[in-house]
Amino acid sequence: MAAEAYGRVVLIVLDSVGIGEMPDAALYGDAGSDTLGHVLLRARPALPNLARLGMGNIRHFEGLEAVEHPEGAFGRCALASPGKDTTTGHWEMAGIHLAKALPLFPNGFPPEFMNEFERRIGRRTLGNCAASGTEIIVRLGEEHLKTGSPIIYTSADSVFQVAAHEDEIPVWELYRICETAREMLRGPLEVGRVIARPFTGEPGHFTRTPNRRDFATPPPRGMLLDRLAERDVPVASVGKIFDVFLGRGIGEHVKSKDNADGMAKTMELIEQTPRGLVWTNLVDFDQLYGHRNDVAGYARALEAVDEWLPVLQGRLGVGDLLIVTSDHGCDPTTPSTDHSREYVPLLVWSANGRPAGVRLGLRKTLSDIGQTVAENFGTGIEHGESFLKEIL
Repeated sequence: MAAEAYGRVVLIVLDSVGIGEMPDAALYGDAGSDTLGHVLLRARPALPNLARLGMGNIRHFEGLEAVEHPEGAFGRCALASPGKDTTTGHWEMAGIHLAKALPLFPNGFPPEFMNEFERRIGRRTLGNCAASGTEIIVRLGEEHLKTGSPIIYTSADSVFQVAAHEDEIPVWELYRICETAREMLRGPLEVGRVIARPFTGEPGHFTRTPNRRDFATPPPRGMLLDRLAERDVPVASVGKIFDVFLGRGIGEHVKSKDNADGMAKTMELIEQTPRGLVWTNLVDFDQLYGHRNDVAGYARALEAVDEWLPVLQGRLGVGDLLIVTSDHGCDPTTPSTDHSREYVPLLVWSANGRPAGVRLGLRKTLSDIGQTVAENFGTGIEHGESFLKEIL
């Protein structure tokens, strides 16, 4: 296969848009989860453009019909690594398989760790429990303002989160606190991400700000972005991609306030990146709707992305490849507010029409996406089976 069959690849991650439980879902407490299927069933969003690409051809969905002539290739990916979080999913796309799941702390972090952490940052802390990020600032935000103690919490993901009001603890100090935590969380405590969660407002009306920052554990060497850098392939990213990979191999990068901002900035980066990889994470599905069990909001977000797809496609030419996928599930219809262990969709399109109607089937790993991108640019990664020949 000649290098660079496509000069530019645009990879869109619809964060948490899973399409049904994996065989081991029960081990994660996720039996019966089906993020997209249940949202379609409950809220009936209109998704004609996703359907046109072949989303309804992947499997049967109530409310999303299969089309006779899909414009894209379609399939689904399993997660080969244990886990069901952002780091696991995105790392696997880049060719990293975890031998064991990243550590979780449903009962909070060990007292000996917290005591040393408080000593190093010079502040007492509040919380140290598993909680929803919006719920915990409602519960502890006022006490935080009175005491100056940052709020520490985790979730079903491998995360150490620090929430603080921007008027009480300036953003620069919150970042320093998170850097201290990242330095300390090693060995059996090495969570996937330390996350700064600044907020503003008055008690009863607290609002999280766009100044969130993720401090990820370093990804192993040799993953997709390393390989692309070795071949001088430009990489641009939108959203939390930069933080998940600590910026390795990424040139241009922008944060996003929400899905609308992420879609707009993706269009800008496409104009600035005539060759290479543009990798976008659209986080609202997960952050705003999945974790809050907001089915109606999830449906509206799906419709917004569906309406954007033709605009995005209109910017892409015959030398471009569009890949739409996800990293895990987060079913807003289940009692849980956590991520869910699900298959994720795989849609592949180009204006040249070659991928149209190609059945990509069940891929054993999200690394198949990374391997396809790698092969396209004349390199390879450790895991995954490329589907580049199938779509050509």
